[in-house]
Amino acid sequence: MCKKIVTILVFLIFGFSQAQQLNCTVTINTERLATPNQQVFKTLETALSEFVNKTDWAGSVLKQNERINCSMYITLSSYNSNQYSGTIQIQASRMVYNSTYSSPIFNYNDKDFSFSYTEYEPLLFNPTNFESNLVSLVSFYSYMILGIDADTFQMGAGSSYLETAQNIANVAQQGGYKGWSQSDGVQNRYFLINDMLSPTYSDLRQTWALYHSGLDTMNQDLKAAKEKIKSSILLIAKVNSVKPNAFLTRIFFDAKSDEIVSIFSGGPSIPITDLTDVLSRVSPLNATKWSQIKF
Repeated sequence: MCKKIVTILVFLIFGFSQAQQLNCTVTINTERLATPNQQVFKTLETALSEFVNKTDWAGSVLKQNERINCSMYITLSSYNSNQYSGTIQIQASRMVYNSTYSSPIFNYNDKDFSFSYTEYEPLLFNPTNFESNLVSLVSFYSYMILGIDADTFQMGAGSSYLETAQNIANVAQQGGYKGWSQSDGVQNRYFLINDMLSPTYSDLRQTWALYHSGLDTMNQDLKAAKEKIKSSILLIAKVNSVKPNAFLTRIFFDAKSDEIVSIFSGGPSIPITDLTDVLSRVSPLNATKWSQIKF
């Protein structure tokens, strides 16, 4: 009986260690704090890194080079006893087929980042219960990353991950922390996840799939790939006609604006007058960047 239990434990530990989907770098910046005790922040940084990277978010086994590269950069602005507040910058990228290039897919700065934490307390994820705002926040963005990454391979492929993120957001509202509720503003976690799953923005999710399909074929036919990427961006004009200056449109271009300029500023050239017109209309905040596209 004892041997059987040991065998089961070994299996569970092995399976757990192999079922990691994220390769995430977690950094905590405490430069704005006056406290001399850095140990608690180092402990928290280690705990968060292990939580994100060792949790089985998707129930799939990925090799090290298949995991999604991402980062969570936390800047703390206040700390009192076990109460923390600040911001968290989440970034993620995915490798382009047959290349060494990693394409940015998510770049978001959440300014409503507050939580309580006692050093060495366990970080436990339960999708049906609110454990802590810290766990809810990090779990939410882990599933956002998984969902957006899956969408870059196939339209709608990330829905199951995004639905889990939505469930986390709904459950987290009971904690009373800012950012989870419709009443907390128009650009927060509530709208981020609800817009992602709304049929109103289906063309934008189609853009993710078509855009990255173009990237994945650039080594085969560069001109055709650029045409496909252009077509994907033109789809955003349909979203803009219904929802001008949409939150999700901004999310897309926060990740992709520099890459778009790079793609269309090199050869082979394709007609881009209609592209630059659409870019200027749907993302006027990046007008300076769009003016750098010369072809």
